[in-house]
Amino acid sequence: MAINIGLKDESREQSVSALKRVLGETYALYSKTHGYHWNVTGPNFQALHTMFMTQYTELWAALDELAERIRALGHFAPASSGEMLEFATIGPDNGIPTASKMVANLAAGHETLAQVLRDGIQSAEAAGDDVTVDLLIQRATIADKTAWMLRASL
Repeated sequence: MAINIGLKDESREQSVSALKRVLGETYALYSKTHGYHWNVTGPNFQALHTMFMTQYTELWAALDELAERIRALGHFAPASSGEMLEFATIGPDNGIPTASKMVANLAAGHETLAQVLRDGIQSAEAAGDDVTVDLLIQRATIADKTAWMLRASL
């Protein structure tokens, strides 16, 4: 069935491209955060273990929202880890960093995500896709706040 939501094919494609970048960065950050949750050690273990769990749970929920927006725009969402990570610049760690390095890495990751979100907002605005703009603004608010909280923990 044809999609008739008030956006032309080109506009939907523009938003989907932005959403896929955000999805990829979010997935990379989710994976990193979950791994840190499992492997953090040190005197701040309990606080960091709990904070990382809160963060990866929020990122996991965001993945669903982003993928469902891609579907609502008439495209298939990346369905495998490899596919999602093709859109990511946030890289994995090789080895287990110290707790403070984990916090610094996650702060940098949320800052990267915030930058990609702002690019996506501009792209969706240019496409006239207010719904995607709204979703990305919500995500940017969370990325900014999480980056601040992580920086404040250092």
